[in-house]
Order: sequence, then structure tokens, then C-alpha cells
Amino acid sequence: MAHAGEPLLQRPLYVFDLPEEILLTLQAKSQTDSTPTAPADTLPSTPTSEIQDGAPTTATSCALCGLAFPNVQEQRSHVRSDLHGYNLKQKMRGLQPVGEEDFDKLVGDLDESISGTDSSDSGSDSEDEEASGTGRKESTLSALLKKQAKLSASDMDDFAPKKRKRGSGKPPLVWFSTPKLPENTSLGIYRAIFSDAEQVEESHLVETIRKKQLPPTAPPKAPPTNPDSGGVALPSPAVVGPHYFLCMIGGGHFAAMLVSLAPKLTKKGGLDERNATVLAHKTFHRYTTRRKQGGAQSANDSAKGAAHSAGSSLRRYNEAALTTEVRALLSEWKAMIDTAELCFIRATGTTNRRTLFGPYDGQVLQQNDLRNRGFPFSTRRATQAELMRSFVELTRVKISTVDEAALAAASVAQESAKAAASASAKTSLPSKPSKPTPSKVDEEALLHTTQLQSLIRRSKAPALLPYLHSNDLPASYHFFPPDAPAHHHAPTPLHLAASLNSPTLVHALLVKAGADPAVRSAEGKTAFEIAGDRGTRDAFRVARWEIEAAQTSTSVANGDGKQGSKGGEALRHNWDWAAASVPPALSPASAAAVRAREKADGEAEKAAEAERRRAETERLRQEDREKEEKRREGRFGKGRVAGGGGVLKVQEMTAQERREEDAKGLTPEARMRLERERRARAAEERMRRA
Repeated sequence: MAHAGEPLLQRPLYVFDLPEEILLTLQAKSQTDSTPTAPADTLPSTPTSEIQDGAPTTATSCALCGLAFPNVQEQRSHVRSDLHGYNLKQKMRGLQPVGEEDFDKLVGDLDESISGTDSSDSGSDSEDEEASGTGRKESTLSALLKKQAKLSASDMDDFAPKKRKRGSGKPPLVWFSTPKLPENTSLGIYRAIFSDAEQVEESHLVETIRKKQLPPTAPPKAPPTNPDSGGVALPSPAVVGPHYFLCMIGGGHFAAMLVSLAPKLTKKGGLDERNATVLAHKTFHRYTTRRKQGGAQSANDSAKGAAHSAGSSLRRYNEAALTTEVRALLSEWKAMIDTAELCFIRATGTTNRRTLFGPYDGQVLQQNDLRNRGFPFSTRRATQAELMRSFVELTRVKISTVDEAALAAASVAQESAKAAASASAKTSLPSKPSKPTPSKVDEEALLHTTQLQSLIRRSKAPALLPYLHSNDLPASYHFFPPDAPAHHHAPTPLHLAASLNSPTLVHALLVKAGADPAVRSAEGKTAFEIAGDRGTRDAFRVARWEIEAAQTSTSVANGDGKQGSKGGEALRHNWDWAAASVPPALSPASAAAVRAREKADGEAEKAAEAERRRAETERLRQEDREKEEKRREGRFGKGRVAGGGGVLKVQEMTAQERREEDAKGLTPEARMRLERERRARAAEERMRRA
């Protein structure tokens, strides 16, 4: 969105070519007056910051890492970075967060790149065919945390990030104001573009910015090409003027660029436009990282020993080739690099830093060079486009519009909410709901349920009856708890025995224990109705016969209609058999006769089936013999040998020849059917002989 009514903000502001109105009235803001880095939930709902980069967007910041971002996309990229994840871990441990430079030092010899990936992967990232293991790539953050976890307390002190010379904890942006813009509008410039000497007194930064202004230059004439320097011949440093050197290396990708700070003035649509002047650029891409396993091949060789595979050999060769190419390029650009005002370098890991900083003969970049800078924002894969994006990000002025009154009110409200929450937590701590303690009666009922169900499932009738008697439990005892899902179908021992198809337990519970067959479950079914086989149902009918027979004999013996003790306590119950859905009584003899008759019928059916199979086998054999005779007659004829008077003797064929002869002229389906019949006959013959 554009700044309506603000002509100074209609085009992007370039640090080294600011409008005269802003440059003359620019004022430095103190640290307390700079843009607050409060959490996002405390900021007002209106946009609080804007950056001019073609079309300004909402600016955000990370209070944890102390970084500011020009748009939401950059902030989201930072939140997914390893630096942000590491600072979250530091906060949970009660430690102070670290900056990007300190995090790079902590990574140390970890060769995994933390800069993320570009949208398009190069061919060097193809999967290694000999990769083994789980294939899960270990991130730099997890590797760093594992390394720190193995250190002792003293080692942790030595491993802690060292304090930077410039002062740790300073925000990456320096904020300025001007009367030419509204009071709530601030201008932000990255601190990294100032030297260490220029940052000693922040009040002098305004004068430094004025001295850095450069007039636009006309488009240069097409110079002679030089493929070794990225397609452009390098001009003389005296002719170029102030310039930066930018370099990124990681994961087998290298990109470098020399860019002039003086903007290039061009015409577009009748309007003047200022663009960056790239003096030279070069990129290299080599397959050096182990796909899905992370890290460079050299780091893996140092940790586990040299691998012997085609992929590892290729990666070692590419690492050496990349080092040679990079150092050759740096040597060619040495004159321009030595005269560069600042050198922005991203090189994570020992291998990458050794490639740039050596030591080696003819070394160009020095580790202790005061011009060296890291990129104060998240970067992606090393490409020419990423270098240009980083240069634009470094040299564009950030426009922040902040409603300070709303911020102050939100901060006060947040502090009040925290104080109220702390006081409430101290006065009334939330109590966890406690589980109700079961009573002694419930514990005993649960114990009886467990024991009874175990005995019934194991068909222990001799142990089940004494257990009921010794614990004074009724035979129709209801399992506890009654609302359990397992007791919905079988709430009593008789129901459970019937559902398990145990005739012995059913008979014992009815006749000896006196279980009531009319008791119904929660679904309204009696024990007889859930019995699963004929034997269990007959056990109910036999028990009914025995109980009724015992009651009748007892009444006849007493003569007065009173029941005696003969037959036991269980036999004196007058159960409602109709309500229990039990059919008429069946005597044990009748039940045995029924079982015998069913057994005889079953044996007769088996014998009939065996006879049918034998007759069918004989018929098939007869058909085979007839077919064999017809085949022989068709082949040798039925006449006698001339002059011999004897019957022509047919030469016997082998089994294989007979099968081939029978299969001639048949379809594939008919051949399969014939083969199945032949195998069936062979199996029956083997069974008969056995």
C-alpha cells in the first residue's frame, strides 16, 4: 500500500541516496524511544510498521531474538529457523537468548546449513543411492542440543556464547525520526552497515549517514565479457568507488557478488529509477551433502571414518573441487575485495569456513577482518537472486508507523493482567479432581466377580460350587459393577456359562447351586436364550427334568404335600421355566438317545458320502479305461497282423505320454479340469491304500 499524502515515501528509500528534505532534518532516536519489541498480542490491531520495497508491507519483530523484519513472510521464516528454536530452548532453561553470530559460533563443526532451502532444488541434492538407515535428516538444532546435553556443567560454561565486541543484545535496526514525517513514523537502518568505530557514539550516526550519500551514476557502457568473473570484466577499484562484497556458502552451494553502493540511474516510463549496480557475480553448485542424512561428507568421514561407496567418493571430489573454485574466484577478485567497505559473509560449519578463511597460501578473506559482517536476517539457499535480495534488504530504509499511546496502554494492561493472574494463582490453587475411593463392600464384590468369572471361563465346576458356598454367595450372584459393558450381556454366572457353551457348568449351577434360570440381563434375555449350541440348550432341559422329578418324588414320599430335604436345597426351588424360555423337560435317557441318534445319523451320512465318492471314483476310472481303449483302436486299428493270425500287440505308453495324448485338442480350461480330476483320483487312491 502507498503512503497517501506523504510524497517523501512514494518511492523506496535507499540509505546511500536519501532525499534532501529527510537528510537535513534526520534525528537519531534514543534506545527507549525506538520501536518497541513487545509481544505480538500486546500490539494494537492497526498495522504498526511499514517498509518501503516497491509496495510497503506491515513490519514485525521477534522480541525473543531481538530482530525486526520488514514483512510477515520474513518473520515466519525466522520463526521456523534454528536460531529461534534454540532461543526458545534457552528461555525454557532460564538462560539468555543468543544472536546470530553467537549461534554460528555454537554450531561450530556442524556442517548442516541452517539457512533453509530455496523454492527450487538443484540437481546436486539428488538422493544418494547408497544411503542407509532410517533416512531421517537430523537438523542443526537437534544436533547442537545433543552436543550440549553431553557436556558437563563446567564444559557448558566454556561452551557458552562469548560476548561480542559491539555489545550483545543491541537491536539490529537503528531508528531515526524527522519532522518532515508524522510523529509516529520512524525510519530504521540496519546497524550492520556501520563500522565498529561509527557505532561508538550513536548520536553521530546521522552525520555518518550524510557522509555516505552517493550521487546516482549513468548506466555504464557494456564492458568486455569475462566468463571467469561471472560474465563481466572487473573494473578498477578507483573507478568503481564504494562497494560491498557479499558471499554465501553452505550445502554445496556458493554465491558471491560485488555491488557498487552508488545507485544506477535509469529511465522507465519517463520517470527516474535507481537500481543496484552489480560489478560481478558468480555461483557454484556441487553435490557435497549426504541426502536425508545431513552434513558434509568430510564431517561424516571425521566422525565415522571414510565410507567406501560411489556416492561418498563423488562427494569428496566435489568438496575439493568446490574449495578450489571458490578460492580461485576470491584470488581473482582480491583487488575488489580488499577495497570493499564491508564484507557480508554467511558460512556455517567448519568445512565452509575453512574454504573461505583457510588458512591456505594466497588467502584473501581474513577471519579477524573488522569489515566482516553476518546477515542480520534469515537467508535462504546461496543463489544470485538471494544475494540481490539481501543487498536490497540491507540498504533499504524501514518505515515504521507506531501508535505509541496504544502500545503504552497495551503494556499497562498486560502488566495488570499478569499481576492479577499471579495473585489469583497464589490465593486459589486449582485442585485436581480426586477419584472416589471404593468402599470395602465394593472391593469385596469386585474380588468375587473376578474369581467367579475366572473359574467359569476355565470350566472349573468342582471349584465354582465350593467358592459360592464358602463365601455365602447366591447362585444368581450379579457381577460388580453392574453397569460395566462386559456385564451387559452376561450379568450372572449362569448367563456367562451359557454364553461360553459349557453344558457341565450350566447343569451344575441349576441342579446343585440352585441358580434361577428366569433372571434376565440388561438386554432382556435369559441364560437359555443366549446359549449357542444344542448341547448347552439340552443341559437346561435335563436340569428342568431332574428338578421337577425330585420335587414330585419328594411330595409323594411325604404324603402331606410338603417338600423334604431329599434332592438337596437346590432341587426344592419352583422356577418359572416358561418365563425362563426353557422348553419342556428332557430326561437324561432321552437326551442320550437323541445324542446317539444324531451320532448314528451322522455316521450314516458319512458312510453314504464315502460310498458315493467310491462309486464316482470307479465311474471315472471306467471312463478312463474306455477312453484309453478307443485311443489305441484309433491308433493301431482292430485287425490282426497279416499272415500271423495273432492279435496286434499294442506298445504300452508311459504316464507322461498318456497325459499328453489325453490333453490334445482340449482348451486350457478343459486341461485344468482334467488335471484336477486326475489329482483327485490319485489322492483318493493313496488314502485307500493307507
